[in-house]
Order: sequence, then C-alpha cells, then structure tokens
Amino acid sequence: MKVFMALIFTGILTENFVLAKFLGICPFLGVSRKLNTAMGMSAAVIFVMVLSTAVTYPINQHLLIKYELEYLQTIVFILIIAALVQLVEIVLKKYIKALYNSLGIYLPLITTNCAVLGVVFLNLDKSLTYSQSLVNSLGAGLGFMLAMFMFAGVRERMESCKVPKFLEGLPITLISAALVSVSFLGFGGIVENIFK
Repeated sequence: MKVFMALIFTGILTENFVLAKFLGICPFLGVSRKLNTAMGMSAAVIFVMVLSTAVTYPINQHLLIKYELEYLQTIVFILIIAALVQLVEIVLKKYIKALYNSLGIYLPLITTNCAVLGVVFLNLDKSLTYSQSLVNSLGAGLGFMLAMFMFAGVRERMESCKVPKFLEGLPITLISAALVSVSFLGFGGIVENIFK
C-alpha cells in the first residue's frame, strides 16, 4: 500500500508530467483557458493514460518481449493510444457534445500527447508491475489534472488583470506556466522524506 501511495503522490507532485517533466504542454497551453474544458481534457487524458497502460503492459510482456519484438513498442503503443482516443472521441461526441465541441482539435491530439506515451514508457523503464503501472498512470493523470486545474485558474485570473502590451498573449502565458512549475519544486524533498 505504501508503494502505491508513493506512486500516486510522486505522479501528482514531484514527477508531474506537465510541471516537472514538461510533457503534454500542447493541451496544457491550448485548453487551459476555461476551467470546464481543462477538467474535461484532464478526465479524457486520465482515462486514456490508465486504459493505455492496462492494454499496452500485457501486450508488451506477453507478445513483444516474448517474441523479441521490442523494436515495435513505439508503433504498437501509438496505435493502441490512437484507438483509445477514438473511443473517447466517439463517447464525448455522442453523450457530451458541448465538451466535445469545446475541446476541438485538442481531443484528437491526445493521440500524440507525449504525456500519454511517456507514462507507458516510464512504466516500462521503472520496471513496475502491472498493478504498480496502473497506479503510476493514475497518479500521472491526476498530476496532469492538477496542473490543468491550477493553470486554468491562473489564466482566468489573468484575463481580469492589466498586462503590459508586449507581454499579452503567449508571453504572459509562458511566464505564468513557468511560475506554476517553479511552485512544484518544493514538493521534491517532502515526498522523498515521507516515504523513507
């Protein structure tokens, strides 16, 4: 149980894919203008991260490694992620049309979101078990959600602030993202000390 809690907390705080590893920046910057779209994107990413880990882990262990086809991992994993994203897109289009429309082009881009592919490969690199990989993916997804939630709040506040002309748009967005990222550096020592 301690290992699972450590995986979740490190995924959320110290190894946050967006704020510490800088993976998944495209949806982080593109969909974080409004809180509801940020949460919708985060839920979709969590779903795809956990489900892609659930599907790719056994395929990797029982097919690719068994038959010495590890060189196909990237292609196989991207195809699996693409299929899962299509599933999410179909469900959102049918049942949550407003969220589907607000996510726009960023929803299909989950297929190429390096955070989703990154969590699958990091699970393999860390030599985690199947259940640990699922928990790690959940923690990474929750960390993505936290980053999106925080940054959406920052961006909503920035809309009511007076920003100098030369910083409007992308420059102030990147500065704000950097400040939010720096705020997570302090969690490194805390989580390491808790789980010793």
